[in-house]
Amino acid sequence: MKQYQRVVSALDRSAYIGLMLRTDFATPEVELNGLAAPAKPPLVDPFGRAIRYLRVSVTDRCDFRCVYCMAEDMAFLPKRDLLTLEELDRLCSAFISRGTRKLRITGGEPLMRRDVMTLFGQLSRHLQSGALEELTLTTNGSQLVKYAKQLADCGIRRINVSVDTLDPAKFRFLTRRGDLARVLEGIDAAQDAGLAIKINAVALKDVNEDEFISLTEWAHGRGMDITFIEVMPLGEIDGQRVDQYIPLTQVCAKLSERFRLEPTAYATGGPARYMRAQETGGRIGLITPLTHNFCESCNRVRVTCTGTLFMCLGQEDAADLRTPLRASEGDELLHAAIEEAIARKPRGHDFIIDRTTQMPAVSRHMSMTGG
Repeated sequence: MKQYQRVVSALDRSAYIGLMLRTDFATPEVELNGLAAPAKPPLVDPFGRAIRYLRVSVTDRCDFRCVYCMAEDMAFLPKRDLLTLEELDRLCSAFISRGTRKLRITGGEPLMRRDVMTLFGQLSRHLQSGALEELTLTTNGSQLVKYAKQLADCGIRRINVSVDTLDPAKFRFLTRRGDLARVLEGIDAAQDAGLAIKINAVALKDVNEDEFISLTEWAHGRGMDITFIEVMPLGEIDGQRVDQYIPLTQVCAKLSERFRLEPTAYATGGPARYMRAQETGGRIGLITPLTHNFCESCNRVRVTCTGTLFMCLGQEDAADLRTPLRASEGDELLHAAIEEAIARKPRGHDFIIDRTTQMPAVSRHMSMTGG
């Protein structure tokens, strides 16, 4: 095995190797040339966290240009740099064989990727076999009218839709080109197809502060959970994020003016912590990368549309998975690259937003890493 590219003590290394060799994880057998062979061991990071959640971006392109996500004039990647749909299937399947149980497809806007429904159809076999517990996606909702029923037919049961405001003019301003009516029509189509929906709303100073209560009432009135998210310092944008940032403590204070909030143990596998509004019975999630670091239980990794594996959203360290994917028809090189990368997964991130910190925490935009 190659030397770890992270300075750890001998004790840390021994503990990590011990975790990788543990036999008390479920290790199903796989069929190889007609003979049963033990599967590779599940992926466990140096801090004992089993990697069970994979987020995969299928494109960096988006039909919106949200002001907190990207610059207005974006240069997107050439097609040759992107993983093919077949490569994306191989990569996801490799992670599933190593213990991934939740798979989220992201972008940019994932439904902008040409023939993306072919990928969903291929990945659905892992739901049918029971190897995957959940296949889902995060979307801006602009393409749901077209694809909602097909997504449901592929076994998708739950999706996240980003809606930061219910004001059409404000929505156009925030997205620079989005049509709120089309997104709402897409939400209708998704619910008609039987999909459960969680609304994601980024809390933005002087933009949607007056809508936290109305957004919650709207979401809960339609049977949807809602999650509020703090602005994340990823990639350079037009303006400064300190001018956009609101700590979610202020969001909770605002919501408490209308709702009696009670904590709940509900979890989806993501970073959100949930409360319940007694008046509506609906759930309110909080994703707080700045005010309440959620890294201690992180079981997630992200892969970009170019096959770059980021072990932490808020760190620059990454691993190239495209090269081993294309170097061989087999997956041994891919598995070796994944193992080496997981051995470097850090304990957590260190996001900072203030006026003395002009540069973003990491240079890549969220649309590159996957939302």
